[in-house]
Amino acid sequence: MSTSDTARYVRLRVDVVLEIDGPADLVDAAKARIDGDEFMPEEERAQARAAAAEDSAEALAHLVEPFDLIRDVPGIEMVQASWSTEEIEYDPDALEWDLGEEDGDEEDDDRS
Repeated sequence: MSTSDTARYVRLRVDVVLEIDGPADLVDAAKARIDGDEFMPEEERAQARAAAAEDSAEALAHLVEPFDLIRDVPGIEMVQASWSTEEIEYDPDALEWDLGEEDGDEEDDDRS
């Protein structure tokens, strides 16, 4: 059996740093998503609304759907997904945020 005939699993990791310049809009959108979730129990809904109102990262977590990243990609099926959000200190000039975009060499090494 060739590799094209067998299932292969690939872990896709994506780090995104977002600047929240409209926190009220973000919270409103999160609350609307929470309110529209027909499968969320009412007790959980109240807790989720409160958490989203207090924490931008929590609000964002209710709006991000990993499936949206791969929805239109042919030949794959999502098996498992998890994601998290957290508020961070961000310095675009710090080494930890250097994604190797300027030199192009590291980008080629990561693709296989």
